Order: sequence, then structure tokens, then C-alpha cells
Amino acid sequence: MYSVTRSFGLNGLSGFAVAVEADISGGLPAFSIVGLPDSAVRESADRVRAAIKNLGFKFPDRRITINLAPADVRKTGPVYDLPLLLAVLTASGQLEDVPADAAFLGELALDGTLRPVSGVLPMALAAAENGIHALYVPAENAAEAAEACADSMAVYPAHTAREVVDALRGISPLAPAAVVPFDPADAWAQVPDFADVMGQSLARRAMVIAAAGGHNVLLIGAPGTGKSMLAKRLPGILPPLTREEAVETTKIYSIAGQLPQGRGLVSARPFRSPHHSVSSTAIVGGGSVPRPGEVSLAHNGVLFLDELPEFARDTLEVLRQPLEDGRVTVSRVHGTASYPCRFMLVAAMNPCKCGYLGHPTRECTCTPSAVDAYRRRISGPLLDRIDLHVEALPVEYDDLASEQGGESSADVRARVMAARALQRERYKALPGVRCNAQLPSGALRRYCRMTPAAEKILRSAFERLGYSARAYDRILRVARTVADLDGSEVLDTAHLSETL
Repeated sequence: MYSVTRSFGLNGLSGFAVAVEADISGGLPAFSIVGLPDSAVRESADRVRAAIKNLGFKFPDRRITINLAPADVRKTGPVYDLPLLLAVLTASGQLEDVPADAAFLGELALDGTLRPVSGVLPMALAAAENGIHALYVPAENAAEAAEACADSMAVYPAHTAREVVDALRGISPLAPAAVVPFDPADAWAQVPDFADVMGQSLARRAMVIAAAGGHNVLLIGAPGTGKSMLAKRLPGILPPLTREEAVETTKIYSIAGQLPQGRGLVSARPFRSPHHSVSSTAIVGGGSVPRPGEVSLAHNGVLFLDELPEFARDTLEVLRQPLEDGRVTVSRVHGTASYPCRFMLVAAMNPCKCGYLGHPTRECTCTPSAVDAYRRRISGPLLDRIDLHVEALPVEYDDLASEQGGESSADVRARVMAARALQRERYKALPGVRCNAQLPSGALRRYCRMTPAAEKILRSAFERLGYSARAYDRILRVARTVADLDGSEVLDTAHLSETL
């Protein structure tokens, strides 16, 4: 007796089709699973056996062989529990053949309850592309799958395997999951307002420029000057996620198992702030089975590294390639996975170990050699990839006591979105370029035209300060953003002067 049930697996950020084949034959009772399963898949045999008995079905006391095809791709996780159970019931004659255009995902409890699994969204997208018209998933996973695939496939939420069996038999059909409209504007209410920041006119201006052009920022200042406060308010002035960006971001969070249950597409730009004790593997991703790291979880959002010199040197150095390429590839024994990581890096640090070098009222206790050693913890190549280096000055009492707040996030966001709109229109012929920070070096002269006076200023600064070629490119990109905020197509002396 033989049966086939369709399911899906994960390979990096993409789903792939899996055929769950069940064969029941004579011989001593046994339950074997082949097709390159990991330990979680092999343990499915015990969960399926207990669930079949506790749901009131008869478990076949014969030799059961399960093959997960294709057999040359590793299968991971408990996602195959539900299709395994259905394949055994079908092969044993307790359930009629399941429809060929239906697929199943879900982990089983021993009593037959369905538990949520990770990575449902990319698997659901793959199901829609492979001609599946009905996808049965645990109820907690239905929202993310339904919102992305509503036009091409029905998603059926189930709380138990019994509900799925009854639906396939026609006894008690399941209702398709409702689709919640995608509305990124709801996310802004959850982000602190920029109006709360008192003083810090230079740092505020730098954050606006960074948001408008997608630039990386380093904030340097004494403790208590508001560096973390500024960073946490940055997502509130960024443009809303497009639907394409929301799907890509949600896929990453779904694979990482960090998508809240019952949640549809991610509507807010991510803000990740790992502790300085984080490992390099946690930053870029990895594990025996590759999983996304912090740089990928910050995709389309902000990665905030507070107390930058306190991070391990190797942890900081692995950021160089993701910052440059916008994609990270993780290679392990059990496979290779590639994840996107287009994020804005916001880093904060003190000017020295004690934090008060250059402070107007407090004396620094660090020796010159200690200051030098503290700053050498951050390599030049990494600093060269951070477009804006900004000093956060101590806030004056009058600014703190003022009843008049700063410019609100909504007002700042309107200016940022206007600048981003100019960039989208300007770079529509350049694939993969959405903002000035992503502008390739070969296109700088074309899109960053300067007045003769502005070029003279840049030449003088380049010769006097000894800038590198990468620094030259950074200056042009930031100046292009300053000009966009000013509504100018040509870079003038004011734009270059502020940038420098």
C-alpha cells in the first residue's frame, strides 16, 4: 500500500517542494524515515505513532517506510509531522487519497494538536508557485501565509490533525484564513517621537540626512548625551515599508522563529540592538543548520550597536562584507544559505574609556595611550564604511528645561520621504539601487554633478586631509543626500561644506 502527501521545506530564504511517500508492507513492525532527515524529522515517527492512536485511528502493525523526496536535500524541523500522519492514514486505507493540489505543514503534539512551526511564509510562497491551491497549516501560522498568498491559494488554519482529516473527508470543512490588509502606517505609533529629543541640533540633522539617504552613522559623545535616544527614534522617520520589503522581512523573521504568533506581514522597519557580548556567528548567522543573524534580522531597518568599542574585534570585522554587499552567505557542513542584509548601521561610542574626553565640565581620567588603545579597537576599514561621523555634545540646561519640543517625527518623515522619492525616480534605471547610500562608485560622477566652486572645496579637502578613494565616494553620496533634502539636482558649496 502506497500514498503520497505534498509538503514543503526550507533552503535558505526559499521554500522547496517535498513529496512525503508512505509505503506499508509485510514484515516485522517498523517505522523508518529516509530522504536525508535530521534528528527532529526522525523523531516524527514517535509523535505520529502517538497522535494516530490518541486521535482514535489504528496504527498499522506492519513495516512502514517514509521517503522524503528529493532525497538529496536535507530535511529539518518538525514541519513534516502532519503530512507524515496523513500519508500513513492514506496508505493504511483509513483516509482516501488527499487532493494533489493540497499541501500540509505542522508539528504534532502527542494528542494530535497542531503546534506552530517556523518558516511558513517562504514555504507558502513556494507552494503557491508550485500549483498548490489549498494549504493546511497550524492556526497560529495562518495569518502570515494568508496575507502573502491570498490571490493564488487558500490557507486553511487547523488546531488539531482531526480537523484536517475531517475537512479532507468532507465531514467538517475548514474556513479559509481571513486576510488582514497590509498597513505599514500603523507601525509608526509604536516608535518614540523625535520631538522628545532636546537640543542636539547637529546630531538630529545627521540622523535626518542618514534617513534620507540610507547612510550609516557613528555617534560619538559622553554618557547621557542622547546617543541611544536618537538611534531608537530613527525608524520613526524612515519611509514606510513597501509590500515587497515587508514580505522579504517577514520571511527572515519567519525562518528565524521570531515572528509573533497570529501575526501577518511585518509592518514596522526592524530595529535590532544586540548586546556587545554577541558572537560573530550571532551577528552574521550560522549554526549547524544555517539561520539568519542580526544583520539579516535588521534587513530593511536599523542595526544599532551601542558601546561600539566594547564589541569583540572579530565580531566587528565580520560586518565589513555585509555592509559592502548587502547580502551574507553562511556555509556550514549541512548546507549553505544566503540571506539579504540591507540595513542602516547606527553605532554609538564614548570618546574614551571613561567617556569624558573633551567634556566642557568634567575632566577625563584617561591617559593618552589609554585613549589611543580604546579607539584602536575599531578598525579603519570598518570606520571607512560608516558615512557619517557625528559628535553628540552635552545638552544645555536651557534646552532640557524648554517647554518647546523639537520637530516631530511626522514632520521629519515628510521631508525624508520627499528626498527618497527623488532618489527612486533618479535611480529607476539602476537595478537594486533605492537610495543614495547604495549608489555604485561607477555612477557617482553621473548623478553627483558639482558646481566648479563645490569641486574646488572637495579637491582642497581631499588633498589636505588625505582622504581614501572610499571616503571620496562617501562624501559624494552624503552630499547628494544633502542636496536632495534641499531640492537641488546639482551639488553646491553649501552641500559639500555641510558634508565635510
